[in-house]
Amino acid sequence: MPKAPTVRPLAIPAISTRLLLTAAGVTLLLLALAYLVAFDQGALSRSGMYMHELMHDGRHLLGVPCH
Repeated sequence: MPKAPTVRPLAIPAISTRLLLTAAGVTLLLLALAYLVAFDQGALSRSGMYMHELMHDGRHLLGVPCH
C-alpha cells in the first residue's frame, strides 16, 4: 500500500518591524490627510484662506458634500 503524502504547514513570511512601522505611519498620515480634506472645515487648518480654499476645492474634487 502506498504511503500518503505528508502535508507541510504553510510558512508565514516574516515581516520586518521597520516595514510594519512604515506602513502604520503612512496609513496614519493618509487618514489625517483624508480628515483634513473631507471633514475639517477649518477647525485644524487655521492657516488662512489659502488653505481653506485648497481644502474646499479638494472636497469638490473628491465629491464630498461640503455645503
